[in-house]
Amino acid sequence: MLDRRETLALAGLGLVSAGLKGAQAPAANGSSERPMLWYRQPARMWLEALPIGNGRIGAMVHGGIRSETLQLNADSWWAGRPYDPVRPGAREALPEVRRLVFAGRYAEAEALANRTLMAQPITQMPYQTIGNFVVTALNINDNDAETYRRELDLDAAVASTAFLAGGVRYERQLFASAPDGVIVMRHAADRPGAIHARLAWQLPGGGRAAGGGEDMLAMQLRNGGSAGIDGGLSAAAVAKLSARGGTVSREGDALVVRGADELVVLIRIATDYRRFDLVGGDPLAEAVRTLAAAAAKPFDMLRDTHVADHRSLFRSAALDLGRTPAAALSTDARVAISDPADDPALAALYFAYARYLLIACSRPGGQPANLQGMWNDSAKPPWGSKYTININTEMNYWLAEPTNLAECVTPLVAMIEELAVTGARTARAMYGARGWVAHHNTDLWRATAPIDFAAAGLWPTGGAWLALHLWEHYDYGRDRRFLQRVWPVMRDAALFFLDTLVPLPGTAYLVTNPSLSPENDHGRGGSVCAGPTMDMQMLRDLFDRCVAAGTLLKRDVELCRQFAAARARLVPNRIGAAGQLREWLEDWDLTARDVHHRHISHLFGIFPSHQINLDETPALAAAGRRSLELRGDAATGWGLAWRANVWARLRQGDHAHRLLVALLSSDRTYPNLFDAHPPFQIDGNFGGANAMAEMLVQSRGALIDLLPALPAAWPEGRLTGIRVRGAAEVDLAWTSGRLDEVVIRPALGGRRMLRHGTVERTVELRPGRQLRLRGPNLEV
Repeated sequence: MLDRRETLALAGLGLVSAGLKGAQAPAANGSSERPMLWYRQPARMWLEALPIGNGRIGAMVHGGIRSETLQLNADSWWAGRPYDPVRPGAREALPEVRRLVFAGRYAEAEALANRTLMAQPITQMPYQTIGNFVVTALNINDNDAETYRRELDLDAAVASTAFLAGGVRYERQLFASAPDGVIVMRHAADRPGAIHARLAWQLPGGGRAAGGGEDMLAMQLRNGGSAGIDGGLSAAAVAKLSARGGTVSREGDALVVRGADELVVLIRIATDYRRFDLVGGDPLAEAVRTLAAAAAKPFDMLRDTHVADHRSLFRSAALDLGRTPAAALSTDARVAISDPADDPALAALYFAYARYLLIACSRPGGQPANLQGMWNDSAKPPWGSKYTININTEMNYWLAEPTNLAECVTPLVAMIEELAVTGARTARAMYGARGWVAHHNTDLWRATAPIDFAAAGLWPTGGAWLALHLWEHYDYGRDRRFLQRVWPVMRDAALFFLDTLVPLPGTAYLVTNPSLSPENDHGRGGSVCAGPTMDMQMLRDLFDRCVAAGTLLKRDVELCRQFAAARARLVPNRIGAAGQLREWLEDWDLTARDVHHRHISHLFGIFPSHQINLDETPALAAAGRRSLELRGDAATGWGLAWRANVWARLRQGDHAHRLLVALLSSDRTYPNLFDAHPPFQIDGNFGGANAMAEMLVQSRGALIDLLPALPAAWPEGRLTGIRVRGAAEVDLAWTSGRLDEVVIRPALGGRRMLRHGTVERTVELRPGRQLRLRGPNLEV
């Protein structure tokens, strides 16, 4: 039920709708409000809990009154052990599958592929939950609270719960510290001796208590197997207590605190995972060592160090779209009731939350963000909570470069480098090819063979897409040493296709075969096909980037000539009878099994690529728009986000905003702002935030396009710290839909073309010198 404040806020919304639509002008120095998720009640389910993380370990904080439950995860806690899933005999079966595809016998080709080409086991290993840590008050019941508030401060990366019970104000603060490697929980009360609590692990399957003395609770775990692959990992979860005042005693597998003024709990989780092909070590000893170092520091020092570390990333960029009365609502009420068109601050909060989530789940030394980031409460999560690399993993990282979180890309780069190792084995064994390949999914063990079933898994260009992220990381930062490091991985991703592209019968073109347009059934007996549009677009980019990198580094000159020659023989984009961009070689779009399919794979050339754009290829851009219209707006959470990005590239800001409205609705956003596929997948959070960035700033080559897709719902605002290709940062502010000011901070010099609407201005950037232009005419 809404309280008086929320009722008044909704009443105010009616006034806003009747008058000025959208945001009020932000203050000159941006919003004074800290980005915050907050609620008037504890989480009633996991999808209402609040996430914290330090890139290696994380928790979902439920904020209960009598009991605080922390559901815990470690990024390297998966089922299974190192394994090689390539099916024996796959290489020998490949020519017949190709022949059937070229003969148009798609159902037969798919059936044969399912029998002869797919991985063993047919599924990969799922991501796992560590279990729960529970703190139960001994002197408080759930109905004792007279006031209550829980929140997640995105700027500080601190979750807190506060309530009044029996005349005592209780407060809990929780955060996951990257510098100290621990989760920290502090319980405090404004009356001495008011904290009485029982602390215990809720042991999951494979877990057992491991003692720990009078101030420590330890749990050891062994992982399970899956799909015939035995388990081979162990983990330790350890909690260390420090109470001020009162007593601490052990009661069985629990610790009991009585009469304390304050209680601080430090939690460390460690596994014996070392890399995709190596397991070993003593997780319990490692966890105890880390806790001992952290426990030597007072709480305030732990908190201050954590906040400073988080803010060094989080404050690098910000979006302010102003506030309306809807911003006074609790977060769940805003999602359930308010229209984002009337609540621009909710869109800005969603943008900030996505950046918070990426910082929390993707840090150097850890694993990349998986399908759920790093938060998972199940031993059998949806789709294994793996890395789906035919869109979802890539979407997780779209916002990293432009929103100034390049450091968070480090785990993705490391995974790509590891996939180049396992993928080389798959390339040799399955295709008889040089280079490396990855299909549509991978896991902690970097499995690269096609999984699930041919209609989804027999897609050989997952590694190609990932390799393009290496160039993106270089293009934004222009670090030549990084490009030198990843050149062999990029080169070998392209080398695989030199060996596996085959002539399209009756033409001079080269195509992939077998492949598919993820994960779409073309209606001719399945999904397996030759040369889908997405593959051709993606390989054009891959060959182009390799030629550019090889030329810059003066490496592999002859090989780069071969890349360029193969690129010239790829099938060009084609326009169908309905004016649409064809998804396949043939004009099948309107007779496919699902003409409103959630994937828009053939529009890769518009976004995230720039191959198709309004300036240089207007006819193809128009065909891409027609494809979007035919496909329709209705989609999963991440499907809405991808569509919004494409509409933004087509400079259709109002249409992109309509999709954001749908994405932020209660149908596609849970009360804790997690994206609903449904069920929960984090890619929609990241993809939706990137669409907002694309609506406000785009860069391509030497062009910086300012407010290219600004929707009418955001007439005023400010964006700071956005990165553009070529190693520069941009701040901009606008009112009444027109640019007020743009500031560019380049790390490298050179000429750039700035554009705002029909106004274009060429500027000369100088390293380290800020350039400021004012007004819609970009006056210096």
